[in-house]
Amino acid sequence: MFDIEINSVTKTYPGANEPAVNNLTLAVEKGSIVTLLGPSGCGKSTTLRLIAGFERADSGSITLGGRVVSDNNTWIPPEKRGVGMVFQDYALFPHLDVYKNIGFGYKGKDYHARIMEVIELVNLKGFEKRYPNELSGGQQQRVALARALTRRPVVILLDEPFSNLDADLRVQMRLEVKRIIKEAEATAVFVSHDQKDALAISDRIVVMKDGVVQQHGTPREIYQFPENKFVATFVGQTNILEGKIGRDGRSVETELGNIPCNHTHNHEPGELVFISVRPDSLEMDTQGNIVGQIKQSTYTGDSIDAVIEVELANKKKRKLLAHIHPEKVVSPGDRVSFKVLPDFVAVIKHLNSSIQ
Repeated sequence: MFDIEINSVTKTYPGANEPAVNNLTLAVEKGSIVTLLGPSGCGKSTTLRLIAGFERADSGSITLGGRVVSDNNTWIPPEKRGVGMVFQDYALFPHLDVYKNIGFGYKGKDYHARIMEVIELVNLKGFEKRYPNELSGGQQQRVALARALTRRPVVILLDEPFSNLDADLRVQMRLEVKRIIKEAEATAVFVSHDQKDALAISDRIVVMKDGVVQQHGTPREIYQFPENKFVATFVGQTNILEGKIGRDGRSVETELGNIPCNHTHNHEPGELVFISVRPDSLEMDTQGNIVGQIKQSTYTGDSIDAVIEVELANKKKRKLLAHIHPEKVVSPGDRVSFKVLPDFVAVIKHLNSSIQ
């Protein structure tokens, strides 16, 4: 069952040359967390506003909880759509305490019981009488989420919810917000430009560019098997190489030599393709066939992020990004060799995929 169904929706703002959202079709399953991910201007915020009812589509339809809320003949205003909204700045009332902020606008007969229920859910018991300026950023975020949940909405919409948090709190709140949404059995749509937020919190990710969906899938599918160069380069770091499917059907012939790949089954030997080789796919190995010199290295704690300069057969040079295990000791100028892990090489269709 789908809580959100968007069918062929297009939205162009007055004076704009191109649509902000172009023929968008998307279905969100009940109880799932979906993130709209992409750079500024890709259409993700417009999509959120169309679902909320803050904007009206030029064409297409939107259905929430089985009820059409927007099409050529129907328009349900935001306050009657059953949508809970968590804004980027949380939009808490500074003159109201936690209890009253959470209960604002709720008219149910179970007013007190419902507020206390969501306060328990978001782990804010004991904070009922505190005001927003007495709370941390994470606590304010939980108040905003609790307020959105109080009315038992069909769907919760969250606009860049982690952008105002520092790095450590951001990691903590990804886990906390996901827990709260799952325990509430809510359906949620996030908007984010941060790939780490999207990968950590989502059941499914929708990658957008120029108002068009580029790929829709699980976090693993989006990261490990990008369908085009934009998704590969936007969602994480990668090395894009051009080549053609090897005769064995299990490798790709590139300027770096033969790259093993376990995901060539949809392609024919000789077919021209691009491949995405993640920095994590390059593993230091004295027997590796990719040999180069470290030009830059940065120790991050989790890994050593290195730029490797590789000399090609034609004497030209190519730079690769590699994540080296932090137990290794390497320095700029060192000669190193790598092998490629074939499970983490994605094949991307080439525009000129002729047999060569």
